[in-house]
Amino acid sequence: MTISRLLAGLALGATATFAAAQTAAPSYPDRPIRLIATYGPGSSIDIIARLVAKSLSEQMGQPVIVENKPGAGGDLGTDIIAKSPKDGYTIGFASAGPITVNPNVRKRMPYDPAKDLAPVALVATGPNVILVNPSLPVNTLQELIGYIKANPDKVSYASAGMGTSNHIAGELFQHYSHTKILHVPYKGNSDAVTDTLGGRTQMVISGLPPILSFVKSGRLRALAVADVKRSPMLPDVPTIAEAGLPGAESVAWYGIVAPAGTPVEILDRLNAEIAKAVHDPDVQQKFATLGIAAASDSRQEFGKRMADESARFKELFSQIDLVMD
Repeated sequence: MTISRLLAGLALGATATFAAAQTAAPSYPDRPIRLIATYGPGSSIDIIARLVAKSLSEQMGQPVIVENKPGAGGDLGTDIIAKSPKDGYTIGFASAGPITVNPNVRKRMPYDPAKDLAPVALVATGPNVILVNPSLPVNTLQELIGYIKANPDKVSYASAGMGTSNHIAGELFQHYSHTKILHVPYKGNSDAVTDTLGGRTQMVISGLPPILSFVKSGRLRALAVADVKRSPMLPDVPTIAEAGLPGAESVAWYGIVAPAGTPVEILDRLNAEIAKAVHDPDVQQKFATLGIAAASDSRQEFGKRMADESARFKELFSQIDLVMD
């Protein structure tokens, strides 16, 4: 997928046709809105989706109902969004996996994000964290790298699924540390974290929301935050560069998309309502306790963000020869 094609497609999705705009219901919304969470219960997206849905329900006067549709690294839920009626009553969460990763590493996709999805709003950003089960005899990232090299068959890492931001963080970790470890993909963060807690996998890469309590209780050991700055929620955990692996940063983003062709005034209304929700001090405080930062963009800025990341990942994946088919 070329950068020009993705940008052009996202622009088309962001600007509905005049005819579609003319048919949009002026009373929108007049019934419940379905918000697809593309990963399972307990995942970062699930937690964020439920916070946003609560605020949107209160603001818009209609229930915003979260439906979890995990599977295929987020592709299953994203395909449901793409193929839903273009009326604003089915929207869904977007993240790197199904939008900027999978289309660049899979030969067959059930949808084309450039043609089938319209950017609505960016919601939040947050870093990935590299963690291990405390039974692993390592306390730093460099000790982990040394252990993996000395014991190449004894370490596997769990992620929320193929193509997710934590999977890509794991690929970056291997690329920059010159290691090779077994990747065990799950259908969401919750299962990935659970199996690492139980010792079935020795390492997990995850966004902050599902793992904070386990780090604080000592059930998981955080070795590095894959961001350019430390997390206020984990101030004693070094950045990945401070831990000796510069270049392996991986920041997760969370946004909302709609089926392409959704009337432009509905997209604008949703963008405004989502921006209002994430700027609410109570929502921002709850986001902060999860270690993520509230964010908001125009629809056009959000579309450009996705297109730029897709172009960057395409180049990276060709360098590391990442293929998932």
